Amino acid sequence: VLARRGDQPVALTSDAGTPRISDPGYRLVREARARGIAVTSLPGACAAVVGLTLSGLPSDRFLFAGFAPAARAARRSFLAELAGEQATLILYESPKRLAELLADMVAILGPGRRAVVCRELTKRYEEVLGGPLAGLATDVADRQIRGEIVVLVDRAPPAEATEESIAAALGDPLPTMSVKDAATFVSQTLGISRKVAYRIALDRSKG
Repeated sequence: VLARRGDQPVALTSDAGTPRISDPGYRLVREARARGIAVTSLPGACAAVVGLTLSGLPSDRFLFAGFAPAARAARRSFLAELAGEQATLILYESPKRLAELLADMVAILGPGRRAVVCRELTKRYEEVLGGPLAGLATDVADRQIRGEIVVLVDRAPPAEATEESIAAALGDPLPTMSVKDAATFVSQTLGISRKVAYRIALDRSKG
């Protein structure tokens, strides 16, 4: 991250990944902009993006969640909030807490959900482990893990649509679209039959 005021440049650099990703560097950028100082960035290696690239998990939508809380109860609550996200989850973790995080992921997100653990990305001992959460948790529990860790988890399976959820999803498009277009939009969004969405949309439009 580079800032310049007049002829005096100032740089924030790091030898452990891109500055400003899960570190408090945002405060420096925010303060610099508030003082009218121009700020730009020269991209470097970012573990979150490199991990996503290597994971084989969907990359069209992802959520960087930073570090999970260290305390177990807070960590489980944190994971429960992310459980339904329709996006690949990306977290950083300390190697000392990796086994605990994966165990809690099995309990909260489900043992069969696909995940990837990346270690020491772009470095000499780079390692990428993939598979169901249950298998990863078992593998990691028996190892002494070292280095910087990125954990990626596949998006949540889509929730089964009900008549109530379909009707709720139609609430926004129906006032601005035709019944046909609203039904098509919702069927594609929820991954349901267009015929079913059209029937419910038609009933709502009559009501």
